[in-house]
Parts: sequence; structure tokens; C-alpha cells
Amino acid sequence: MPDRVYGGRTAADRRAERRQRLLDAGLELFGTEGYLATSIERLCSAAGVSTRNFYEEFTGREALLTALHDLVLERAMRAVADAFARAENEPLALRIELAVRAYITTTAEDRRWARLSYVEIVGVSESVERHRLAWRERWVAFLVAEARRAVEHGEAMSRDFHLSAVALIGAVNELVYHWAVGDHRIPLDDVIAEIVRIATATLTGP
Repeated sequence: MPDRVYGGRTAADRRAERRQRLLDAGLELFGTEGYLATSIERLCSAAGVSTRNFYEEFTGREALLTALHDLVLERAMRAVADAFARAENEPLALRIELAVRAYITTTAEDRRWARLSYVEIVGVSESVERHRLAWRERWVAFLVAEARRAVEHGEAMSRDFHLSAVALIGAVNELVYHWAVGDHRIPLDDVIAEIVRIATATLTGP
């Protein structure tokens, strides 16, 4: 049966618009007032949808939170991959700087995304922690692959980079968390510069 059209929009179009409004409301409320302070009723009011519409898209607040987390980290992974690809023939130090800047600007330049990505996503529940740690493993694999490419180019010593990648991710999370909960008094460029120093030392150290 064909999708009925009302006002020039199909049911699928209207549902996609409702989902986007819920994502926008989640980003705004989770990213400004916090996950715990945000009820489903407030999300629905901000999005202009019914509670029934909410549950047609998400099983609950956690599902909305993890959907937003997926969105920002997928964008960040594409941005970092693009940065490495564009600077493929540049020195390692420049590649690291461009990749770090791509990641941080994607996840933290908008303060709502920063709060969601580095503060609100942590410690919500066992299922959200599994989601967050699964993303960490994806980033570990990505960073280890880039480190091995640096070894192939003679820019780094060959070794097991797994723990180093975990440590680097921890440093990034803690530094941006510190920046976010400190009301952004530290310039974000200073945070980026510190992460670049740590990442460079991680890759080029013995």
C-alpha cells in the first residue's frame, strides 16, 4: 500500500521529522540541563510531539542518549579519517594535530555536544556504559591502525599500541571533561594543544 501524502509529506517524512525534533530536543536538554534533569515529558514538550510518538522512535531516554552519542562519534570518526587522509603525505606531527583538532571540534566545539559526549554519557547505566565502551574499542582499533601506518612510514617504533591507545582516549576524555565542567574557562585551543602533545609522545616515544 503506497504511503499516503498529507500536505506534501508522506507518513515516513513526518516520522523522520518527529525523530529529528526529538534528537534536537535531546541535544538541547541533555546538553544544557543534564540527562538526569530531563524527563520524557519535557523532551516531548520541547520537540512538540506526543509521548506515543516518542516511544515510536525510542525505547526510553537511554535510547535517545545513545542515539545522540552515536551521531556525534560517527561524525567525529569521519572527520578524523578525513583529516588523516588529507594530510597523508604530511609529517606525523601535523597529521596528529589535524586529527586531534578534527575530533575535538566535532565533539566539543558546540558545548551541548561536549557535555553530552564527555559528561552526561558517563555512568548512566550498565547498558549505556557498554555502549560507551564499545565506542572506545572502535577508537582503540582506529588509533592502533594509524600507529601501525606511522611505523610503516618509519615515523614510530614498532610495538604494541593497544594500551597506549586506551591511555590516549582516557586523556582526551579527562581533559575535555575538565574543560566542560570547568565552565569552559580554559581556551579549547589549549586543550587541543595538550592532547596533541600527549598523542605525539604516545606515538613517537620508545
